Formats: sequence, structure tokens, C-alpha cells
Amino acid sequence: MSLVYWIVLLVAVILGLAAGGYFFQHKLIYFPESELVATPADIGMEFEDVRFETRDGVQLHGWFVPAMERELVVLFCHGNAGNISQRLETIEVFHNLGLSVFIFDYRGFGQSQGGAPSEQDTYRDARAAWNYLQENKQIAPENILLWGRSLGGPIAAAMAKENNPGGLVLESTFTSLTEVGEKIYPFLPVRRFSKYRYPTREFLQDTSCPVLIMHSSEDELIAYSFGQELFDTAKEPKRFLEMRGGHNEGHLVSGEDYTGAVKGFVSELVEDGSN
Repeated sequence: MSLVYWIVLLVAVILGLAAGGYFFQHKLIYFPESELVATPADIGMEFEDVRFETRDGVQLHGWFVPAMERELVVLFCHGNAGNISQRLETIEVFHNLGLSVFIFDYRGFGQSQGGAPSEQDTYRDARAAWNYLQENKQIAPENILLWGRSLGGPIAAAMAKENNPGGLVLESTFTSLTEVGEKIYPFLPVRRFSKYRYPTREFLQDTSCPVLIMHSSEDELIAYSFGQELFDTAKEPKRFLEMRGGHNEGHLVSGEDYTGAVKGFVSELVEDGSN
């Protein structure tokens, strides 16, 4: 067979992959699970089961886990898979540090209503969670610590840009989803076909609150360099923690380094009079 034949075949395969990726992007990004496998009560923590509504009328579900030591509340934006019931170890870390936690599921995840979300939907959902804390819990913006892990990073960063929180934590996240796609699929025209941007770096450029970036040098999904680039982008005051372990276990493997970094960051917020 001629060289022309193989070139045409290769182009056809690449275009086919690009087309498939374009029309089924949501299936490559979101992996929701509806069943809640546990609650904070299973690890001995009191909590409030919360239902709240977005501006476009979707009812979302979350948990508010109160703590008595500090006024600071963590608004936690989780990653692209599972649901809030698979983040109990994270809730426990916050709780042990004296931080209240509000964790919620995006539409289509857990007990939140709605179908598969879009990028804009996840921003709407986080905005509704922020509004719930302010309007229903009377939490002042400076007492809210926005926290985004993995895909939750750009969502938390978007909220930090829109509002003026006490602080922002970006854990195991990326500069933009487009750049992740380009790194994984260098042979595809990702930027041209991508419907999902999640531009964390852009949001971070317009954020003025204190920032903590945490990323593992052993992360097999989101390159360590993305965390370094986000740290370079963030304005002072800022901190960086190099974690250990894979993408989904860095916060566990890093142990005392992780909790120590969070404790130090929170202490600085308190000392600076943010809450």
C-alpha cells in the first residue's frame, strides 16, 4: 500500500478520535455516583443534611459539619468522580483542625438533582453553595475558606475571583483542562475541539486572597508542573506544599506534612485578622 494511503488513514483516525472526544467530552470528564456509602455520623461527627437550590432551579445536596473552635468554614469543591460520601477522611482532617466544613455535590452527583453537568453548571452549583453559607448560615466572606481538589480547583478559584474569601486552597489541580488534554493527547487538536476549559490560572490571576497550593510530585494524572505554574501565578501571600503519593491519595500519604501545611495556613489567616 502507498504512503498516501497510510497518511489518509492516519488523518481519518485522528479526526475520528477528535470527533468522538468532542461529542462525548462529558463522559470523559464527569464520573458521578449516586449512592452515598457513608455519612459523617459513621465516623462520630454531628452534621446537618442540607438541601439548597441553584439560580436555575436545581436542588443540590450537601453536608454542613460544624466545629466550635474557629469561625472559619471550609467550602469544599470535590473532584470529578464519586460523591461527598467518599470524602469523609478529608472532612475529618478539617474537623480535627477545628474547621467547620460545607461539602456539596454538583448536579447529577450523589443526592443532588439534575443530569450531567456542564462547566457552567458546576460554577452555578458552587455559587449556590457560597450563597447558602452567606444567606442561611450568616457566614461572612472573610470567614469562608474556598477549597478545590482536582477538578474542584478551577471551580473554587472561580468563586474566589467573584468573591472575597478568607483564603483559597488548590489541591492537585491544573492550570486549565485544555492544557491537561494537550498533554495527554498531543496528537489531537484539543484546543480547537474542547468544550470544557476550566481555566484555573486565569481565575487565579484575578484573585487577591491568600493562597495555598498543594501538589504531589508523584501525581500520575495531573503533572506536578501544573501545581508549580499555579503557584507562580498566585499573588502574595501564598504557600506551596509538595505532597507525596498518587493523584487520589496525596492528602492521605502526606500525613502530618499535609495537616501541618493546612494548620499553618489557617493560623496565618487568623493572625492576619481575616476571621
